Amino acid sequence: MATRHVRWERTGADEHAAAYEEARASLMLGQMVHDRRVELGLTQAELAERAGMTQPQLSRLESGGATPTVPLLARLAAALNADLDIAFRPHSPVAA
Repeated sequence: MATRHVRWERTGADEHAAAYEEARASLMLGQMVHDRRVELGLTQAELAERAGMTQPQLSRLESGGATPTVPLLARLAAALNADLDIAFRPHSPVAA
C-alpha cells in the first residue's frame, strides 16, 4: 500500500527566491551592457579590448552568466562612455 503525503512543503523556497533574484540582476546588468554597446556601434571584441577583458568574458557577462567585480564595472563604464551609478536605496522610509 502506498503512503500518501498529508502535506506538501516548499523546501528551499527562500534559497530559490534569492538565486532567482541574483540571476535576474545579472541578466538585467548584461542587457544594459549589451544595449549600450550596440548603441555605440561596438562589437563584443571592441568593447572587451576597451575594458581590458576577453570577448568570451564579455559574452558571458552580457548573457547574465557572470557577475562582474566593482573594478570591472568601472572599466566597462569608462569603455562605454557612461557613468557608473551604484547606490543603496531604502525600500521604505525609515521610522524615526
